[in-house]
Amino acid sequence: MSTVLSWSVTAAQILLGLAMAFATLRTLRGPRAQDRVVGFDNLCVNAMMLLLAFGIGTGNALYFEAALIVALLGFVSTLALAKFLLRGEVIE
Repeated sequence: MSTVLSWSVTAAQILLGLAMAFATLRTLRGPRAQDRVVGFDNLCVNAMMLLLAFGIGTGNALYFEAALIVALLGFVSTLALAKFLLRGEVIE
């Protein structure tokens, strides 16, 4: 891997870790439940991107599969939380 790509992946991992810290702060301190759901969704997206950055850095395909699983679980959980906040129940 070239030096430019190595530095870029390292910078992306640091910035994504910082973004995850801010998303965790929003999830824990959100003034409303909707803010907490948005913070949780942001946390899932940042976790997926961090796994992709690890996959690019190491060249291991297992990180890409884990990122796909995190993306699917984050999407479904965000939909379930949004439906719960809208109607008060998830399963009708």
